[in-house]
Amino acid sequence: MMIKTLLPLLLGASALTACAAGPDYKAPATPATAAGAFIGAASPAVSTAQVDDHWWRLYSDPVLDGLVQDALKANSDIRVAVARLEKARAQLRGARSDKLPQTTLSGSPSYGRASAAQSLPGADRENWTVDAGLNVAYEVDLFGRVKRSIEAAKGDANAASADADAVRVAVVADTVRAYVDATSSAERIAVARQTVALLDKSIRITNARFEVGRSDRLDVIRVTALRDQQAAQIPSLTADRDSALFRLATLTGRAPQDLPATIREQERTPDLNQPIPVGDGRALLARRPDVRAAEQRLAADTARIGVATADLYPRITLGGSIGTTAVGGGDIFGGGPFRWLLGPLINWAFPNQEANRARIAAARADADGSLASFDGTVLRALEETETALSVYAHALERRDTLKAAREAADRAARISLARQREGQIDFLTVLDAQRTLAAAESDLATANRAVAFAQVDLFKALGGGWTNS
Repeated sequence: MMIKTLLPLLLGASALTACAAGPDYKAPATPATAAGAFIGAASPAVSTAQVDDHWWRLYSDPVLDGLVQDALKANSDIRVAVARLEKARAQLRGARSDKLPQTTLSGSPSYGRASAAQSLPGADRENWTVDAGLNVAYEVDLFGRVKRSIEAAKGDANAASADADAVRVAVVADTVRAYVDATSSAERIAVARQTVALLDKSIRITNARFEVGRSDRLDVIRVTALRDQQAAQIPSLTADRDSALFRLATLTGRAPQDLPATIREQERTPDLNQPIPVGDGRALLARRPDVRAAEQRLAADTARIGVATADLYPRITLGGSIGTTAVGGGDIFGGGPFRWLLGPLINWAFPNQEANRARIAAARADADGSLASFDGTVLRALEETETALSVYAHALERRDTLKAAREAADRAARISLARQREGQIDFLTVLDAQRTLAAAESDLATANRAVAFAQVDLFKALGGGWTNS
């Protein structure tokens, strides 16, 4: 009888259309200029094509591809972000469960002895007592408290998903950067060794001239000192390369000892031989995970205004229970011990609602803060991208200039050595030419490294994809 009465009430309540309290969320508008082309897109080093989701593959380096896949699978920061996402999704499931009737099933068998005053004459004072019951409660969401709670939890889950994407973008960029750091350090070591070999040749020539009286001991000392100065750079560069390899091991979820030897042997710095696709501002803001996360947090905080506003109105819960208590192991489902209860429960903090209004004001302040954070995130995304575009373009320009300087220094060094053999110039001129060449070689190697770093920073600013497919 009670179940037949309770079920229609619950079904009828679920059919009611909730009038959700609080404001409906609307995505904030961004400036029209932010959706257009980038200022730095005029550089021939970039194109307005859409950003490649797997941008690291543009380097055509299988070793680098493998490292990125390892990082996406095993990086500890990504695992933390994924765990936070799973927590947010679990909370969303919990919020959605509030739309369903809440049920509690209880049972309590016990054995005991009653006092003589509580027992009928001749009755057994020791006996079993069984108490069982089912409670059902359903909140009628007339003012949208449950609906807004679900919206808030969904916004939190979406923000956590975007945060996880942001971590993946950062980890991929850091992995590529560490790989570039290791390979460019290897290249700079090779340049330093070539310079040392060239100066060793100069030492032999100068020694030969000294032995035949065509040069003095000071010339030998000077070129030897320059050679030792260049050789002294090699240990520092080797330490830089080791540090990059150790960082690469951590990023890919390995101990330093477990980094494969094939990675340690890489000595060619990845470089692009094509313009970098950068898209436009509209695509950037849709792609950047931090922008998406900021917008979802704004949506969640907007929904929480509705949650707080709904508390101004009565909260109606339909409830019912059935149960039975039997003594002595009798029929617990018989008419005698059976009980039931049905009725609505109304909670309403009235007339003193100052605490609720304070919570609404706090929720609105949180939403205002989230809106300001979103606006700031958009501006920073545009700033970082334009800055990265400018740095990359000027790094390429600097490298081209240093290439020309290196070629000129190489020609000058060869000419000076030839003229020294013929006795046309003094040793100081030769030494100065070799010193200039050594500096030009080092500057060019450093410029190559800066260009590679600028490429990675640009891809990171663009919020390039991370998928491991």
